[in-house]
Amino acid sequence: MSGFVGVVVSDQWLHSQFTQVELRGLHSSFVSAKNDSGKVTLGDLPPVMCKLKALKDILTADDISQILHESSSHMSEEIDFESFLRAYLDLQGRATAKLGNTKLKTSSSFLKARTTTIRHNISESEKASYVAHINSFLREDKFLKDYLPIDPSGNELFELVKGGVLLCKLINVAVPGTIDERAINTKKVVNPWERNENHTLCLNSAKAIGCTVVNIGTQDLVEARPHLVVGLISQIIKIQLLADLNLKKTPQLVELVEDSKDVEELLGLAPEKVLLKWMNFHLKKAGYKKQVNNFSSDLKDGEAYAHLLNALAPEHGTTTTLDTKDPTERANLIIEQAEKLDCKRYVTPQDIVEGSPNLNLAFVAQIFQNRNGLSADTKNISFAEMMEDDAQTSREERCFRLWINSLGTDTYINNLFDNVRTGWPLLEVLDKIAPGSVNWKQATKPPIKMPFRKVENCNQVIRIGKELNFSLVNVAGNDIVQGNKKLILAFLWQLMRFTMLQLLKNLRFHAQGKEITDADILNWANKKVKSAGRKSQVESFKDKSLSNGTFFLELLSAVEPRVVNWSVVTKGETDEDKKLNATYIISVARKLGCSIFLLPEDIIEVNQKMILTLTASIMYWSLQHKADTPETIPEEDNAASDESPAAATDGENVSP
Repeated sequence: MSGFVGVVVSDQWLHSQFTQVELRGLHSSFVSAKNDSGKVTLGDLPPVMCKLKALKDILTADDISQILHESSSHMSEEIDFESFLRAYLDLQGRATAKLGNTKLKTSSSFLKARTTTIRHNISESEKASYVAHINSFLREDKFLKDYLPIDPSGNELFELVKGGVLLCKLINVAVPGTIDERAINTKKVVNPWERNENHTLCLNSAKAIGCTVVNIGTQDLVEARPHLVVGLISQIIKIQLLADLNLKKTPQLVELVEDSKDVEELLGLAPEKVLLKWMNFHLKKAGYKKQVNNFSSDLKDGEAYAHLLNALAPEHGTTTTLDTKDPTERANLIIEQAEKLDCKRYVTPQDIVEGSPNLNLAFVAQIFQNRNGLSADTKNISFAEMMEDDAQTSREERCFRLWINSLGTDTYINNLFDNVRTGWPLLEVLDKIAPGSVNWKQATKPPIKMPFRKVENCNQVIRIGKELNFSLVNVAGNDIVQGNKKLILAFLWQLMRFTMLQLLKNLRFHAQGKEITDADILNWANKKVKSAGRKSQVESFKDKSLSNGTFFLELLSAVEPRVVNWSVVTKGETDEDKKLNATYIISVARKLGCSIFLLPEDIIEVNQKMILTLTASIMYWSLQHKADTPETIPEEDNAASDESPAAATDGENVSP
C-alpha cells in the first residue's frame, strides 16, 4: 500500500466526485479510447462511454454522440482525461434523467466544462463594461496602477488576469477583507508556482463569497480562457453590486412587503429577485401597468426605466424620454438621466435595446445603490431586526450555504434556513456525497404546492442521514419543513463532516476500508507539526491556544515550507494580532488549495467545528499532494484515543 499512487486529478472538485477505484476504471476506459494517433477526441467517446456501467442499457452510442454534438461541433479535436471525466458526469446526469422519465436538459454542464474542444463567444459589450468597472475601482491600487487603465478593445484584460493578482484584488473590492493581501504573490514577474498559487487563492476565495466555479480550474486562468474569465468577473461584480439587497444591509426593504409573513418570504429571496421586487414596487406607485419579470426582454423598450427614474428622481424627471419613439434614442436618454444620479455607465443604449440581462441587472443595481427611494416605518424595521440571527448562527449559516453551493448542485442556496425547507436541496447534496442514496421516484421537485410532499422529501433526508450514522435522535422531516434552525445546522454539520471524512478515507484508506476519525486528524496535525521541528501541540479542536494562530501557521508551513511568510506573522498576543494571523491563515490555506468557508472569528473564538474543517482540509491537501506514507497518520494514542469522533468536536446529540 505504501507504494500505491492513485490517479491524480488537478481539479479538486472534479477529483472529489470519484473514488480511486472509479478513477482507475475510468482512466482505463480513457486510454482504451485512444485512436491510431494515440489521441482521444470527442468522436472517439460514444463506443467507449456506452459500455460504462452507469450508462450501459440507458444511453446508446448514438444517444451519446448526439449529446456530445450539442456541446461541440468540433468532434475531431483532442480532449484530456479531465474533459473525459466531465463528459462522463454530464452523460451520467442525462442517463439519470432518462431513467427517471424526466425531460432531458437542453443545456449541458459539459458546455461549461474546461475542454479544448468547445468554442465560446464572449460579449464585447459585457467585457467593456467589466473593464470600466475594474479601471474605476482598482485604479488607485498600489500594484495594479502601473497596469491600469485597461484598454477594453484588446486583450489586455486577459493578459493581466494570467498573473493571478487582478482577480484576487477584484474579489476584495466585491467583499472587502476576503483575501489577506499579504498572501498574494505581487511581483512584476512571478514564476509558474507563484502564479498557480495566486489562481488557487482566487478560485477558493471566489467560492467563499458565493461564486460558482465548479467548471473552472487554475489552468483556465493561467491560459486566461476568455469565456471563463469574463464569466467569473461577471459573478464577482454581481456579488458586489447586489451586496445591499438584503434586510441586514438595507432594513428599509421591508417597505416592499405588507406583513410579517411577507418579511419571512423576503428573507428567502435571491438578491436579484429582491431587486425586481423593488423595481416593481416603485413602478406600481408610479402608475406603470406592466410587471417586470426579468432584466432582459421586459426592459428592451425602455419604458420601465423611464418610469422608474422619474419616480426616484423627480427633480430630473422629464416626459421627453417616454415621448421619444426610437428605442435607441430613448435608451440613450435613460442613461443620461441615470448619470445625473451618479450611476456608472454599465450599459450602452444598444445593451438596453438588445436586452442584455447581466448589464441590465448591473444598471438597475446601480440605480438602487444611488437612489432606492425607500423610507420604511420604524415598526417594520424593528421587526426585521428581531428576525436576524445571532452571530454564531449567522456564521454557520453562511458556511454551510457556501459549502453547498460549492458542490455544484442544481439548486443555488440564497437563504439556507428558508431554501432547505422543501428538502430538495438536501437530497441533491446527499446524492452528491453518497451517490445512489436518494430514491428520486419518491422525491418531489420544487415548486411544491402540497405541504405533505415537503415532509416526504425531508423524511427521506432524515432516513438517509440515519443510514449514514448521523445522530438524529427524535428528529423528523417536519422539523426541517418548520425551519428549526438548530436542527438544520446540526444536520448540515454532520453532513459536512461526513463528506470530509469520506474524502480522506477514499484518498488514503480506501483499499484498507479504515475509517477516519476526528482523533486521527488531530493526531496527524500534531505529528506533522512536531516532525517539522516545531513545538506547538494541541489537545483538542477546542484548545484555546489555537486562537493565536501559531499552530495552524506551523502546520501549513510543515506541509509546504515555502507557503508561509513568517516576516508578516504576529505573536498573536493581542486581539488585533490574533485577527491578523487568523485572516492570514485562511488566505494561505486557500492559496495552498484548501476549499474552506470559515471566517477569522471562527479561529479567534476557537469554533471547534470550523477548526476541524480547517485541519481536515489541510490534511486532505497534504495527503493528496505529498503521498504521505501510512506512518504519517498515527494510530490513536493517549488522551486522543479516548475521544469518540463526536467527542473531538463536542458532537451534539441532535434532538428537539
